[in-house]
Amino acid sequence: MRILLIEDDTVLGAAVRDQIAADGQSVDWVTRLDAAGNAQSTTSYDLILLDLMLPDGRGIGFLKGLRARGDVTPIIILTALDQVSDRIEGLNAGADDYLVKPFDLAELSARIGSVARRYSGNPNPIVAHGPLDIDLAARSIRRDGKPVQLTAREWALFEALLARPGQLLSKAQLEEKLYAFDAEVESNTIEVHVSRLRKKLGSAIIETERGLGYRLGKA
Repeated sequence: MRILLIEDDTVLGAAVRDQIAADGQSVDWVTRLDAAGNAQSTTSYDLILLDLMLPDGRGIGFLKGLRARGDVTPIIILTALDQVSDRIEGLNAGADDYLVKPFDLAELSARIGSVARRYSGNPNPIVAHGPLDIDLAARSIRRDGKPVQLTAREWALFEALLARPGQLLSKAQLEEKLYAFDAEVESNTIEVHVSRLRKKLGSAIIETERGLGYRLGKA
């Protein structure tokens, strides 16, 4: 999942960025609305984390503008504005969730996962795929009843494929899900993660279309 974080508090922004990265997701962090607009013009995001009080304007206006243009990207508001009227305004403007500062970073991760699952069309965190029992909320997998340990990056790649069953994802698309725009990515990084996932989850779990990309296998 690739996430756009719009937050001008440098301490909180760094903490949120590090939490998302630790979860194996890709995050681009900007501190102004104009920078957010520029990022959106070049990158397709799976979710946006939006502060409401920013140096160059209010996040509510940015949110309303996105929805008015038909942009359906999931949005979670992160703000110190804690009045009921503020929450109602944010949700009515098109936000999918509203989290008041200060908040627990683990709760933020849970809310990101919950919103993402709703948008995928299946809010149930428990998924069965062949011999695999997958708990998306707990970020855990069992193969034939036995737990399998994945790294954060391996999980993020597998989750990206699982969210689009039957769909071919190119190497570039998968890199976008795993790495921020300024990250240095080795040319064979995706291939390495795919190889490790096959060893852990079964050789047929990921299918390769040579020169085109990868898709979730039948397990």
